[in-house]
Amino acid sequence: MNREEVVLRLSHDQALVLSNWLERMESSRAFAEVVDDRAVWSALHRISGTLDKSLVDIFRADYTQRLQAARLRLSKTLGDFDAGADE
Repeated sequence: MNREEVVLRLSHDQALVLSNWLERMESSRAFAEVVDDRAVWSALHRISGTLDKSLVDIFRADYTQRLQAARLRLSKTLGDFDAGADE
């Protein structure tokens, strides 16, 4: 069995947005229904914990503004991809 670690690279904006989303989803009852495999939670908790330790932005007073700016920058890179999903 292969036990090598997998390295995932994200931009700072991607990490910030994903960290926020994971935090909101992990506390949501609906998310527990969507993620119905306990083994998947192991990976999600690892990713969430790693992001929390790596992102100082989440502790800054202007976190909300930084998060919104990151969302805007990332959304612009997607072009028309799934443009109606945010409405």
